[in-house]
Amino acid sequence: MTRKSLDQTLGFLRSLDRTASGEDVARLLMAELADLGVAHIMAATVPARGAPVRQQRGHVLLNTFPMEWGRRYLTRGYAFHDPTVRRLGHSTAPFAWSDATEERADDPLARRVMDEATDFGLCDGLTIPLMTLDGETAGFSVSGERLVIDPADRGMLQLIATYAFGHLLLLNGQSPAASARLAPREREALQWAAEGKTDWEIGEVMGISAHGVDFHLRSARAKLGTVNRTQAVAIALRRGLII
Repeated sequence: MTRKSLDQTLGFLRSLDRTASGEDVARLLMAELADLGVAHIMAATVPARGAPVRQQRGHVLLNTFPMEWGRRYLTRGYAFHDPTVRRLGHSTAPFAWSDATEERADDPLARRVMDEATDFGLCDGLTIPLMTLDGETAGFSVSGERLVIDPADRGMLQLIATYAFGHLLLLNGQSPAASARLAPREREALQWAAEGKTDWEIGEVMGISAHGVDFHLRSARAKLGTVNRTQAVAIALRRGLII
């Protein structure tokens, strides 16, 4: 991300903090991401296989997908065949729906889910794997007729998705874990990571090796209970550990 786009993204995250409901979050996200071709958003934790419909509904934090598609998806148990949901179990980087579909090309039920989704305008999608502080697998998906997301946009989108997901958990009554105490060097490394700098660039600024930077960032992630750099940055921003 450029400095300008980072400043814009951080400004947007602050506006997310002022929302008081899932509907407010949805409206804000839709307005912010419309230029990327995003028409629908879904954020949810992954239910246990075979979970009843009512329990599956409880895993959904935000959903702007067409209501009829949502009903069909739940009543037919599509979450247990959806290739994007299945990929969440072994992916930490954002992925296109087309890649997940290709991965399950020999599964007729997986193909049916994705084919039927296109009937509701869910033709092109991107899913960002996430994890709650309790270790639950989760995902944040955006979709539309045709997404226009450049590789440079993915970092911005991943940060927004991670931050929005954490805010949705708070609105849903799930309190964050106790604030971590980061060492000064961990905080500094994380602050530069929030600026979009690589380990080598951070090392040059801090006067240490890239390996040393990786050590500090790993330690910060462990203290914050996160699985990747973007999630650590998002949580540190929310808790005021970095600015």
